[in-house]
Amino acid sequence: MKSKTCCFVGHREINKEMLFQSVFKTITKLISEKNVTTFLFGSKSQFDDLCLNIVTKLKDEYPFLNRVYVRAEYCNISKEYENYLLTLYDKTFYSNRLKVDSKKAYVIRNEEIIDESDIIVIYYIQGYTPQSKNNKKSKSGTKIALDYAIKKNKEIIFIN
Repeated sequence: MKSKTCCFVGHREINKEMLFQSVFKTITKLISEKNVTTFLFGSKSQFDDLCLNIVTKLKDEYPFLNRVYVRAEYCNISKEYENYLLTLYDKTFYSNRLKVDSKKAYVIRNEEIIDESDIIVIYYIQGYTPQSKNNKKSKSGTKIALDYAIKKNKEIIFIN
């Protein structure tokens, strides 16, 4: 069976304790039943952090797993920063598609990881709207990514 790739998309702030068991079971099932070996991560969300911690724990049991950090910023990084990232991930890269203004970079990075994935694990609360720095409601990046994954006909696993 061909190995598969999975990415994670979720809200910036989560209740990690509430979600841990569900995410752990989901990731374990992806590895054992769907042959997922590569996991793509973005940044800036507690959901990504939770998923990274779980995949890292599971690497002890499944050493063939690949954790890939897809940067939305910093096309060129110093060797020190790269070495730091490689203490957390197995690989990091910056897509050429991302050479845009910083706010849109995260949307394009999420599209990139969705395009590269067979399966998307998502934590999305219906109607969630994040507060911006100036206390205005802003569009949820998670909702934008979810809509994109649906449009691309990706297999989506919802975490509740």
